[in-house]
Amino acid sequence: MGKKSIWKNIMVTLGCAAFAGAYALGGGYVVGTFINGADGTRPAWLERVEIHVDESVLAGRSGNGTTAETAGTGGMQNASSAPQTQGAGNSLNHNGRNDKSGSDDTLQKPRFDEDEEEETRTDEELESAPASEEDSEQAEEDSRQTEEKEKAEDTDDKKKDEKDKKDKKDTARVSHVEIIDQEDQALAVLADVTAVVRTAMPCVVSITNEYTAYDYWYDEEYDDQANGSGIIVAQSDEELLIVTNYHVVEDNNNLYVQFIDEEEAIAYVKGISLENDLAIVSVFLEDMSDDTLACIAIAALGDSDSLQVGEPAIAIGNSLGYGQSVTTGVISALNRNVFADDPDMVSGYLIQTDAAINPGNSGGALLNVKGEVIGINSSKIADYVIEGMGYAIPISTAKPIIEDLMQKETRRKVPEEERAFLGISGTDVIEEATARYEMPEGVYVSNVLEDTAADAAGILKGDIIIYIDGEKITRMEELQGLLEYYSAGTEVEVVLMRQNDGEYTERTIDVRLGYKE
Repeated sequence: MGKKSIWKNIMVTLGCAAFAGAYALGGGYVVGTFINGADGTRPAWLERVEIHVDESVLAGRSGNGTTAETAGTGGMQNASSAPQTQGAGNSLNHNGRNDKSGSDDTLQKPRFDEDEEEETRTDEELESAPASEEDSEQAEEDSRQTEEKEKAEDTDDKKKDEKDKKDKKDTARVSHVEIIDQEDQALAVLADVTAVVRTAMPCVVSITNEYTAYDYWYDEEYDDQANGSGIIVAQSDEELLIVTNYHVVEDNNNLYVQFIDEEEAIAYVKGISLENDLAIVSVFLEDMSDDTLACIAIAALGDSDSLQVGEPAIAIGNSLGYGQSVTTGVISALNRNVFADDPDMVSGYLIQTDAAINPGNSGGALLNVKGEVIGINSSKIADYVIEGMGYAIPISTAKPIIEDLMQKETRRKVPEEERAFLGISGTDVIEEATARYEMPEGVYVSNVLEDTAADAAGILKGDIIIYIDGEKITRMEELQGLLEYYSAGTEVEVVLMRQNDGEYTERTIDVRLGYKE
């Protein structure tokens, strides 16, 4: 079995070799026939390119030698198609190599190159051909006129540009920035305000207001307290006078003032201006220690009318009831109108600052760089989209109001069993009633109790009380709070409006207050 397999493999190999040889011979025959033709001649498409050597062109480079055999078969040398000539010297074949040649025949380039050379020579001959004398003179004259025209146009353009520049300078002039000498500027922004704070801090106090609040959800009253600030503005033989905001002392049951040495004293409302949100608080000297009197100071009041937007501002107050703190900023704007929607408030004159003013700062001092009080911090706009907008009452506006309030008599709350009683029931005259029925603002007397001070004085149902002892009354709550400072038997002046023939007329009556039974 082994010998048969070997023999079989040999026969297969020989068969494959014979087949490959036959395939190669057939392929060679087909290729030869395609190139040389059946009769052994070249096809016509191989004879399209002819290359001829110009012996006169190559004569300068020739030397002794024999014939060069050249052909034009697609750039390859082929002796069968090149003419054989003899001559002296070496020639350069069409591939640029030195070769033996002495032919007198011309070496020609392809015909499509001859046309390009002829066109090139024609253009060069035209350019290099000498112009006639008349043509030359005319060309020079045209050139000279063109140059003169261009020069004239350039001169006109330059004159126009100079005129435009001059017109611009005449109509608009930009001035240079003047450098500020900081050493000579009292209003320069200061990074260190310690000297100002050290001077002004003894003038500022913290105020705590204990009042009765009402819980509408549980329908009950409870005791609460609020915090604010104040500025010491004067001292008499008996009292220390402090200016603050009215809303800081509003509806108080008890007031306490804390000084720079953290000592506290009870305080009393001396006078209020609701429409200006101002109040004067009094602390009796007998309620203060000598040490406290030695470490406090009276504030220096400045001139807010001379303020300029952008100058530094320093705020001191009892922020959030934590004690005195300092913030700095600038005067952001003047004469701001914040309380335009509140008919009880005078608006349109507030100072706006970006020095932080927070709850508890109300009534505190807004200072300039000299340590002078230029404003009484009053409020801020609180909203999550608002930053750095606080407001202060200008001190120049507050001065005459402060001086007037300081002239009022300081009243202390009377013990409840000794307090005076007027003897009326009343309600507030709401804004709608004022507009619809032309009723004056005040407390409408809805009932007068028999055998009381009001009954004895001749107060009638339907009267509207507008003043008691010179204090403006707009709500029943204000009337009741005011009576807490009067003892029974005190005589007060009451101003009221009484309707007569459909119109309200003003009347003033004296009332001797009685006891509440």
